[in-house]
Amino acid sequence: MVSMGHMQAALTEARAAAERGEVPVGAVVVAPSGVIVARAGNRTRELNDPTAHAEILAIRAACADARSERLPGHALYVTLEPCAMCAAAISAARIERLCYGADDPKSGGVAHGARVFSHPQCHHRPEIHDAIGATQAEALLTGFFAARRGS
Repeated sequence: MVSMGHMQAALTEARAAAERGEVPVGAVVVAPSGVIVARAGNRTRELNDPTAHAEILAIRAACADARSERLPGHALYVTLEPCAMCAAAISAARIERLCYGADDPKSGGVAHGARVFSHPQCHHRPEIHDAIGATQAEALLTGFFAARRGS
């Protein structure tokens, strides 16, 4: 089951990321019980870490909470289509369901670009739900980049 409330929580994380000067992407991991067990926004600039994407940070926190490198039955809500790196991490963590907002034709790794889950070597393919809260996610990203360009 897809929850707009969980996407709203991811959008809250994306807004917080934007306030920190990070690309506004947010993610939450939801346990099978429906409880959010981890939340994060991008922190690549703050941490000087190109892997500090919202999805990676949320998956790390959820795995620590579960005391496991795998998250069967869990869902990941993220405001932007995951890149190839994040899609590979989603597969490695055995996330059951991926729900994302805006498409990312430039850097996406799910429906665009590398299409990680379609690759024959992909060990786990989550159930995918796209365009969840897409309008809000797109507006947040568009506004962020317009402000940086001075438009």
